[in-house]
Amino acid sequence: MPEVEIRTATEADVPLILSLIKELAEYERLAHEVSATEDLLRESLFGERQGAEALLGYHEGDPAGFALFFHNFSTFLGRSGIYLEDLYVKPELRGRGVGRAMLVYLAKLARERKCGRLEWSVLNWNEPAIRLYRGIGALPMDGWTVYRLTGESLEGLASQG
Repeated sequence: MPEVEIRTATEADVPLILSLIKELAEYERLAHEVSATEDLLRESLFGERQGAEALLGYHEGDPAGFALFFHNFSTFLGRSGIYLEDLYVKPELRGRGVGRAMLVYLAKLARERKCGRLEWSVLNWNEPAIRLYRGIGALPMDGWTVYRLTGESLEGLASQG
């Protein structure tokens, strides 16, 4: 068995994915924001209108992490891209190539799907992740700020007009 294995998640993996999402939220100090459930993930990842896809990373046969991604679109490139929403590797398994292997898998998938780019966001304080990303040649998008509407703000805007 290879030391690191990456595979596409299946519906049977939903409990594992949710568990890893909760671990990621703890690591990012955002556990209070997790409202995902197995049912929501099952519908979003494997339902009639799939909003995202997931990969699972294994180290020596044990679950080590996950990557969750979806397609976006670049008007300038005229092509779809892949947006990596989350990449998480269990702390005790970091530095063993799992995160890098998931990024390689996603880069190959982007090439196979003729995507114009692969992109993601990283918390400014997450130095280990930033080192990994710089090590593979990824560059920060200086001059861009992410904006987000959620909850009451989203509902308020949707209710206008």
